[in-house]
Amino acid sequence: MLLQFSVSNFRSFRKLQTLRLAASSQDKTLPENCFAQEFPGSTPRSWLKGVAIYGANASGKTTVIKALNALADMVTKSAKMTDPKDPIPQIEPYALRADAKETPTAFEAVLVADGVRFAYRVAATRERIWHESLRAYPTGKAQTWFSRDWNPESRSYEWAPERPTDFPRDTRLERDTLSNMLFLSKHIASNRTELEPVFRWFKERLIFLDLSTRAEMGAGFTMHQVREQTELYLRIMQLLEHADIGITGAQVIEQSAPRELLEALDKLPTELQEQVRRQRFFQPQLIHRGADGVEIPLPWEVESAGTHRLFAVAGPWLDILSEGHVVCIDELDTSMHPLMVMELLRLLFSEKENSKGAQIIFTTHNPLLLDTTLLRRDQVWFTDKDKEGEGHLYPLTDYAPRKGESLIRGYLSGRYGGVPFLPKGLLGQTRSYEVMDPASEARAD
Repeated sequence: MLLQFSVSNFRSFRKLQTLRLAASSQDKTLPENCFAQEFPGSTPRSWLKGVAIYGANASGKTTVIKALNALADMVTKSAKMTDPKDPIPQIEPYALRADAKETPTAFEAVLVADGVRFAYRVAATRERIWHESLRAYPTGKAQTWFSRDWNPESRSYEWAPERPTDFPRDTRLERDTLSNMLFLSKHIASNRTELEPVFRWFKERLIFLDLSTRAEMGAGFTMHQVREQTELYLRIMQLLEHADIGITGAQVIEQSAPRELLEALDKLPTELQEQVRRQRFFQPQLIHRGADGVEIPLPWEVESAGTHRLFAVAGPWLDILSEGHVVCIDELDTSMHPLMVMELLRLLFSEKENSKGAQIIFTTHNPLLLDTTLLRRDQVWFTDKDKEGEGHLYPLTDYAPRKGESLIRGYLSGRYGGVPFLPKGLLGQTRSYEVMDPASEARAD
């Protein structure tokens, strides 16, 4: 479970921005959208199963997900560093200030792994790790398992504490950790197990899906479940059959190599040409309900973009539920009808279907998802940019929307920010819409 994530000096975010998944004690709606779970030393007793992030184009929505992905990528790949002079590729400092490159990018993830709450912090430039620490809360009181800080004067790291609680210190391993390498990663690579729950959380429990138009999410995972008829197969069929798109079944068929690949064969070395010719290619084929109950398989190429997307998402979505993953999805609603997206979210918020503690963080532009029968007010966040070009992340609850207030109308009118400001239209000649004045509306009410 993810409880909180913070980031600063990363892409469009210069100052510290924090996404919190603690449920508001003031919001009693949709209790099924929360986990009722208490952790030692943590005041909130209820945590959100998911949050939606809204915002104008280039406002920072995707940056939230990219930042968490960057931290996870550092954790899982950092131990592969062999040259201390290699730059840390995941660090992308704020670009609109010249001094940002000299300022460390900072991340903090507060998470639950194996039933224990952890707070993991990293601060780094492209050249080195400046700070790294891990705190555990098995009994409520913070235990600092390790902390390292770069001292530029001594050109060395200062490690603490001298005698960590429930964590054996290894000074040799500390010395062997390169300046551009995370100690968490080095510890696991050295076949040590004490930090494995945190490492495994980043590597195995945290999932990223990009459903935006710039990414082509393949159907390979779902296709594998169908072809091998795994445990998810029947659930995938059930989901597709109830999606009201006329599907009664699915199969995987073998096909010839793609035409584009065959056309490019002559440019490949002979050995690679032979490998391609020996390779087998597969494609999904959906079976549709025809006239008089006749079932007709249709070529994959004639299926709609929405059907392609639903089929591709079905397998991973059900796997997320069955395994209890934390999933981050950019542009969840791309090529899918809002009602279909709503039903996918309801599956994740369901107590029956989501018994393993799955969570979702997703970005969207779709105002129809701001339905108060789908999302609680504390599940909605926004990103916006100021006049200096800095991105900011903030919750809908900062605006204290009234009970019964139309969130859809409020969002589209600009009441909460997070929408494009186009007072004179795209060409600067016409007024394209009226931005509602919250104060005047309050007076009218």
